Amino acid sequence: MPLQKHEYLSSVWRDGIFTDKVVFCTGGNGSICSAQVRALVHLGANACIVGRNVEKTERMAKDIATARAGSKVLGIGAVDVRNVESLQNSIDTCVKELGGIDFLIAGAAGNFLAPLSQLSPNAFKSVMDIDILGSYNVTKLALPHLVASAKKHNSSSSLPHTQSSSPSSSPSSPPSPGAGGRIIYVSATIHYTGLPMQTHVAVAKAGIDALSANVAIEYGPLGVTSNIIAPGPIAGTEGMDRLSKEHKSGGANVAKRIPLGRWGFIKEIADATVFLFSDAGNYVTGDNLVVDGGAWRTSGGSPGGDFTYPDFILSGAEVTGVGGGKRKSGAKL
Repeated sequence: MPLQKHEYLSSVWRDGIFTDKVVFCTGGNGSICSAQVRALVHLGANACIVGRNVEKTERMAKDIATARAGSKVLGIGAVDVRNVESLQNSIDTCVKELGGIDFLIAGAAGNFLAPLSQLSPNAFKSVMDIDILGSYNVTKLALPHLVASAKKHNSSSSLPHTQSSSPSSSPSSPPSPGAGGRIIYVSATIHYTGLPMQTHVAVAKAGIDALSANVAIEYGPLGVTSNIIAPGPIAGTEGMDRLSKEHKSGGANVAKRIPLGRWGFIKEIADATVFLFSDAGNYVTGDNLVVDGGAWRTSGGSPGGDFTYPDFILSGAEVTGVGGGKRKSGAKL
């Protein structure tokens, strides 16, 4: 079902900033990735999304195309990111029909809840293959097109290792409208601290973060940027519906533990995507952009007892009844 603009994009972005750019997205029929692509299409891009489910992928492509009249959105199903041949065929189709690839979103992922004691080697390998190998495969195949896009679209002042790269207070020439050669990997934050029943996912996302960093290092000299977007708990997504019972009942307890006090919106992931792919993100690469309302910072929980977060902080009460409390003025050491 088509979304209203305010559901997937903030009003701060100028229409047309991605005119004639092409985004290729794995996992594009999912809740988050489809919103990322939809935002780019609204702002002028054309797109190719791929997924394993043919009907779902084709249906989502048609839905995304409603974001802008005249847009071209390809939906290619029966594509398994673990299979290089199927990925190559979809990339070839994208380039043939849309003219190239300027942006890549690697969003295909596998997830389920399982404690380590119940996690079989095959289940673990399946997630590694989808997340890490799949991200590597699509990166490897798309990079020649991304390098070509960076060379074509990026202004001389934004490209490194050129005569224009000498220190100065401002670019030597106005930037061309809309850069090219950009990659975003959709990761997570659970590997920052660890999370029960998510060993497989934590390991996979750590690998994706490392992949992104190395792509940034090796392809930065060619003008390609590579970054991570790490979503926190996002409301209304298939992933949270699958993995969280509390999400289905409103998730008030989880939201309470998030510093900003609420679940995230898919629009906020899409906005982060627009930022990194726009001229505003020209000098951002090798970075992890966390969009989680501060959730991972409090994932370790609160001290417990009478000091529940954030209730105790908001109460303004003094810490009493414990040896680690602040000493009152004048108290002897």
